[in-house]
Amino acid sequence: MIEFELNGKSVSVDCGPTDRLLDVLRRDFGLTGPKEGCGEGECGACSVIVDGKLQSSCIAPMGNVRGKSVLTIEGLRETERFAVLDSCFAEAGAVQCGFCTPGMMLAAEALLSKNPRPSSDDVRVAISGNICRCTGYSMIVEAILNAAEKGKGLW
Repeated sequence: MIEFELNGKSVSVDCGPTDRLLDVLRRDFGLTGPKEGCGEGECGACSVIVDGKLQSSCIAPMGNVRGKSVLTIEGLRETERFAVLDSCFAEAGAVQCGFCTPGMMLAAEALLSKNPRPSSDDVRVAISGNICRCTGYSMIVEAILNAAEKGKGLW
């Protein structure tokens, strides 16, 4: 049994310590925001935030999240900060197919939580582990910078 905090709630799951966090989130908790992309931790489609740090859930063994706090896009969606990110992504045209969007938004959340006034370069570094094949990074960078401006005091 592995116990951890998931989206602000204490949970426990009967799984092995080497089971992937991605699989447990999807299978045991029905959370489909994190997606299998590359399966190697390089595309960002499976991104979650573990204890404040962006992490690829496809390469995170469950033993490493024991006692930690995990935030998925479903948990972020319940916050005022998500509402700001969501509107800024829409306004900037930073969403097309949507496959990468949850990971991009979590990358933005992780960045803005540590640096609420990022530069364009800061944003580019923060999203560098997240691949987008549809939208184009300029619009995503614009969305995150706009969110930083509109969300003053939230992060």
